Amino acid sequence: MCTGACSKFVAYGLYPLAAVSILCNIILFFPDFSTKYAGDDSKDSPRLTTEVKYMGGLVGGGIMVLIPAIHIQLTSARNCCANRCGMFLSIGFAALGVLGAIYSLTVASLGLSNGPTCLWSNPDNPNERWGAPFANSNGSYLGNKDIWKWCREPEGVVEFNLGLFSTLLVASCLQLVLCAVQMVNGLFGCLCGTCGSKE
Repeated sequence: MCTGACSKFVAYGLYPLAAVSILCNIILFFPDFSTKYAGDDSKDSPRLTTEVKYMGGLVGGGIMVLIPAIHIQLTSARNCCANRCGMFLSIGFAALGVLGAIYSLTVASLGLSNGPTCLWSNPDNPNERWGAPFANSNGSYLGNKDIWKWCREPEGVVEFNLGLFSTLLVASCLQLVLCAVQMVNGLFGCLCGTCGSKE
C-alpha cells in the first residue's frame, strides 16, 4: 500500500470517530435526554457531571482530530498535498490528532472513574443532595450495580454516562492508533515519496 492510499484509509477512519466523539459529548449535556439539568447547572449547584464540561469529545476527539483528518486526506489527493512536503506536514497534524485523542481519552477515563453527578442518597446519608456519590471509589462502583440506585435523578444517569463515556474511550483509543499510524506513514512519505505524480 502506498503512503497516499494509507493516508486516505486513516482519514476515512478518523471522520466517523470524530463525529461519534462530538455526538457523545453533546448528548452527555442532556442526561435523561432532558434539557433541564443543563439549564439548572451552576458552579454552586452542579447538575452535570464535571468531566462533561471539559468537552473532551467535542474539543479533543472532535475538532483536534477533524482538522488533521482533513489534511491527512489531502495528502492522498494527486493535485494537492500528495508530495513530500504534504506528508511532512501530515506528521505534525497527526501529532495534533494524537494530543486530541489523549485529551479525550483522559477525560473519558476520569468520567468513568468518578461517576456521574446526580441527586443521591444512601443508607449512610439519607438526605438527598446533588453531588458525585462515586467520586472517591476509583471506579469500583462500576462492578457493583446495586449501588447505582443511589442516584435518584436523572433517571438511569449511571448507565447513561457509562455508555457514552465508554464510547468516547473506545473512539479515542482508535483515533490514537490511527494518528500514530499516520505519523509513521507521513515519515515514510516524506523520505520515500508518495504514489502521486507531484513530488
